[in-house]
Amino acid sequence: MAKLKTSFFCQNCGAQYPKWQGQCTSCKQWNTITEEVIQKPDKKAWKTNDSQPKRISKPLKIKEIDASSDERLDLKNIEFNRVLGGGMVKGSVTLLGGEPGIGKSTLLLQLALSIPYKTLYISGEESQQQIKMRAERIGSEINNCYMLTETKTQNIFKQVENLQPDIIIIDSIQTLHSDYIESSAGSISQIKECTTEFIKFAKETATPVLLIGHITKDGNIAGPKILEHMVDTVLQFEGDRNHVFRILRANKNRFGSTNELGIYEMQGSGLREVTNPSELLISQKDEQLSGHAVAATLEGMRPIMIEVQALVSTAVYGTPQRSTTGFNSKRLNMLLAILEKRAGFRLGAKDVFLNITGGITVDDPAIDLAVIVAILSSNEDIPIQSDYCFAAEIGLSGEMRPVQRIEQRILEAEKLGFKAIFISKYSKLPESSYQIGIHKISKIEDLVKIIL
Repeated sequence: MAKLKTSFFCQNCGAQYPKWQGQCTSCKQWNTITEEVIQKPDKKAWKTNDSQPKRISKPLKIKEIDASSDERLDLKNIEFNRVLGGGMVKGSVTLLGGEPGIGKSTLLLQLALSIPYKTLYISGEESQQQIKMRAERIGSEINNCYMLTETKTQNIFKQVENLQPDIIIIDSIQTLHSDYIESSAGSISQIKECTTEFIKFAKETATPVLLIGHITKDGNIAGPKILEHMVDTVLQFEGDRNHVFRILRANKNRFGSTNELGIYEMQGSGLREVTNPSELLISQKDEQLSGHAVAATLEGMRPIMIEVQALVSTAVYGTPQRSTTGFNSKRLNMLLAILEKRAGFRLGAKDVFLNITGGITVDDPAIDLAVIVAILSSNEDIPIQSDYCFAAEIGLSGEMRPVQRIEQRILEAEKLGFKAIFISKYSKLPESSYQIGIHKISKIEDLVKIIL
């Protein structure tokens, strides 16, 4: 047994210090540095049987490496597969973070109950009876999931060797602890050590591991930042408790794109995949209302039609208000300045409120045109036809800039029954016949003449 060693870690960012100090110089937080006792034995491994000979790796040329073993496992979940890049790679380690109560455990339990692979669901937060109650509420015909309530990694690996699962799910990494570290579960050193053991296990056995991670009040995954560097994929499960939609994003993905998006709907029987979110993100109304415009946006490879709502009113309290939900407030100020300078609308003395329906956040610059149209519609109190949609970026001089993959946006609008789409005059379209009317606009002044 090695000698005990004491070190000081910041519980917010994971920075290490030789002695205690009041403020962390890395993240500038106060009173977050605590003392942890680290114990490092001479030998440690995820395997309980250390008598087995270990394979010594040697350098190989890239063309000599066999990549056929890196096949993907189909998770029988279209949205999850899309975000991962087509399925889960064998030997990969995925970290899923999200707000408390957003549905992380429900998502992975639903996943474990639906896939045909032998799955070991390890819970350090709930008992087996509690998980059984949730599994009955979700319901599934495939029963190839094993439940284990354990927090000690050495005991977990004993059960893993006996069961030989195809996929391991851990809920959550902050509840686990290892005998090799003397500090309490959830500390910086424990999270790092437990994650390292599971990464080593995943790489040596080609078994994918899914980790659930808690987040801090700032929205970052709790523990050291190096945790996100160690794993292969970092997923973020987000949403608003007041809305039924949940969004799965990839902040990091070594095996696919980080631009893909998975949308779920929270129901009493679990999470339902939303394969066509456009119909749900466009509000249904009986009459034409001003301040509404539909944008043809793109999330990864998926085109989505999203409704933009705007309200423009006279400022009552002197200083005009600028409030946005789901849209960058600084970009809204830029678009309002363009309207004043290029189109002559005096919006400096008016309150402007902007909302993206469904409680989601949009970063696609193609939504600029729909934002402008919604603001002008509310300002002039003139409703926009519900079968019009918009897709263009606005430049500082008021010109319409083309956006990427405009053909996919047009086809999605056509499929959903829109009659006309307004795009940039400089967009390059392949020669093909569209059922939808395409209006090409070069500058914002032309848009005002057509719309108003």
